[in-house]
Amino acid sequence: MNARMYAVTPAVEAGWRALLEHITQEAQVPLTYVPHPAPQPLEELWSRGDLGSVFMCGYPIALKLAPVTPIAAPIPRAGWAAHRAVYRSDLIVRRDAGYLALEDTFGGRAGWTVAHSQSGFNAFRHHLLAYRTPQRPTLYAEMVGNMVTARNVLDAVREGRIDVGPLDAYWHMLIARHAPQLTAGIRVLTSTPVTPMPAFVAAAAAPADMVARLRAAFTRAARRPWFGPLADLLLLEGFAEATEASFAPLLEWDAQAQAAGFPLPA
Repeated sequence: MNARMYAVTPAVEAGWRALLEHITQEAQVPLTYVPHPAPQPLEELWSRGDLGSVFMCGYPIALKLAPVTPIAAPIPRAGWAAHRAVYRSDLIVRRDAGYLALEDTFGGRAGWTVAHSQSGFNAFRHHLLAYRTPQRPTLYAEMVGNMVTARNVLDAVREGRIDVGPLDAYWHMLIARHAPQLTAGIRVLTSTPVTPMPAFVAAAAAPADMVARLRAAFTRAARRPWFGPLADLLLLEGFAEATEASFAPLLEWDAQAQAAGFPLPA
């Protein structure tokens, strides 16, 4: 088991580890927490054959980047989530920048994380697609790709190396709560529409009864006495069941961009 995607600080990772230990004990599925810190590629983690409960973004699930079975996804404690297992991308700029709308950043420098990321790539590309015209096929003077992590995007915006970039809104909530000094100098210019939240997944070869027990333990977690303090730490309402079908709509955003000749944000 591993929660690298949302382990924004050591204390938060410890919270995820404690939550997963409760879940796996209730499910009677003995799993070991295996750290996988950046810059180790997440693809290496997702490809392991012994995955039992590991966070994975929905876009690579839909792309079948690794053979996995989705189990359950968090429900963020946020008004925009509306009690659903969804998230979005915050398009962030420096707090002191004069931009009033996303269009004001056009002609500047933007960035994205990795091409298999929903929050750091696919959502941003889909959002920009609405602004492209035959007369303006490229929106930015420079697009910095393969920044890999949300933290790199945050640091680049804060330090002025890029003007605008996408930030997973749930990750943003967590880092703003637990390391507010890192977000004090930035603000959200706009946000993309919500899409299905990244899920905990198991290896595709994991026994079906194991997956079922884990899924039941996740979806019942909010009713357990141990959940409250961890939910406060992790800004959670609970968990919802996730399946491969949950993430199929993300492929539609990819298809629209490809059909428009917009394979990369630009």
